[in-house]
Amino acid sequence: MARVVQITLDCADPAALAEFWAEALGYQVQGPPPGFESWEQALDAMGVPPERRNDASAVVDPSGAGPRVFFQRVPEPKQVKNRVHLDIRAAPGLRDDARMDALEAEAARLVALGAARLTRYEPAPPMGFGHIVMADPEGNEFCLD
Repeated sequence: MARVVQITLDCADPAALAEFWAEALGYQVQGPPPGFESWEQALDAMGVPPERRNDASAVVDPSGAGPRVFFQRVPEPKQVKNRVHLDIRAAPGLRDDARMDALEAEAARLVALGAARLTRYEPAPPMGFGHIVMADPEGNEFCLD
């Protein structure tokens, strides 16, 4: 039986990281539960104190096809390189200069949103597929592929 997959990221500021990833992925921040007009209204009704209201956030694919991405606040900062990371497929079907131009354009867009550019890997024969390694605003690595 197939399972529904959710990707979870530990972070210091779930709301801010959710906003970044919503923009990066073309997702939207998940809305409040049914019956509530806002998250503030829902959290009030649930009795969540103000200091705990940024403990979690999530983004969802508006088409419903992609996985939910969940952000949970943790006390410790990121320590080392990610063992698992997201790839944003920003240039599917493109090769060589056209591919790298598309990746550069996406890298510039994401840097404007708060990402950091880490490393560019040039296309190498015989496949001709380069990529760019980036980091989100909290330092989590991801690739533009």
